[in-house]
Amino acid sequence: MPVSALAMVIVAALLHAFWNIVAKKTGGNRHFVLMGGLLLALFWAPAGLWLGWRDVPQWGWLQWTLVALSGFTHLAYFKVLLKGYRVSDLTVVYPVARGTGPLISSLLAIAVLGEALTLHAAAGVVCVCGGVFIIAGGPALLRAAHDPARRARVHAGLRWGAATGVLIAVYTVLDGYSVKKLLIAPILVDYFGNLVRLPFMLPTLLRDPDGFVEAWRRYKWHAVVLALVSPLAYILVLYAVQLAPVSHVAPAREISMLFAALIGGRLLGEGDRGQRAAGALLMGAGVVLLAV
Repeated sequence: MPVSALAMVIVAALLHAFWNIVAKKTGGNRHFVLMGGLLLALFWAPAGLWLGWRDVPQWGWLQWTLVALSGFTHLAYFKVLLKGYRVSDLTVVYPVARGTGPLISSLLAIAVLGEALTLHAAAGVVCVCGGVFIIAGGPALLRAAHDPARRARVHAGLRWGAATGVLIAVYTVLDGYSVKKLLIAPILVDYFGNLVRLPFMLPTLLRDPDGFVEAWRRYKWHAVVLALVSPLAYILVLYAVQLAPVSHVAPAREISMLFAALIGGRLLGEGDRGQRAAGALLMGAGVVLLAV
């Protein structure tokens, strides 16, 4: 991987962990995604419309189909991720989500494409599964029979984190194909994907306008961070994909798990910070091994 691509991935990972910390602090508010989407459409309009004026008239049905599918998949991703944050800890949901995507991609390559499970890949699977177990509480989880509420919270985090990881795998493949094969500008993939999904988020506002107003009052600055930082992080990743293979960039992104486990434990007061950081490190090693 070129040094420039690696640098973009590392910066993107830090930004991604940061906005997830901010999203978690909203408590998974149902209006947060719409707030961020509206502000994203406003803040990124100069870049999106300038590039779109030049490129979008050249798009055919394939480009529009992939951008629309990407937008819907990202919408589902945000919804599932925030649901996970409502029912569990960031330091359970986030690392599981970030580790599941590369794992699923590798397993699908074995099952569908007939790729061999190398020693490195097998070791990666073991590391990822071990990291998930440690982040979820490790041996202490097995001893938590006397605390069903805590056990249920961890299990919910595992489920919603895994579902988020599936969606990450889907949009990674879609958007990687768009920028590498169809040569769509990364900014346009993100910006027009957001425009596509905005109408499908409006019913949430129409069903609960008072709740939206209250959410805006409490979380408008959180939404500003989402609208500015989340697209920047993902656009950096897509530019890195143009310079390096997706199979290298996708696992490298998982360094964001380390940032989230460390920062999230400190800022959000979620317990077992050291243990969860060790689990995130093990998962990071696993996804790197899967890409070797």
